[in-house]
Amino acid sequence: MPVKNPYGSLRDMVASWEDDFTKFYEKGNNAAGTRVRKYMKELRDKAQEIRLGVQAIKNADGAAPAKKPAVKKAPPKKKA
Repeated sequence: MPVKNPYGSLRDMVASWEDDFTKFYEKGNNAAGTRVRKYMKELRDKAQEIRLGVQAIKNADGAAPAKKPAVKKAPPKKKA
């Protein structure tokens, strides 16, 4: 079953904050700064939601097992 890609909603969410970012950073509106802080918390929460979703998809039954990390070999020893 295909899973909905959250990128579009994330992009739209961030784009909707542009006015308040402009008001705070370019005009010094402190109320807009409070909203920007609120948006950053929303972004953090959304990022965690997406991370958990990605992990759930990866761990779903039938998913390919994770690859083992590559092991680096030590360089050959120089002969004396």
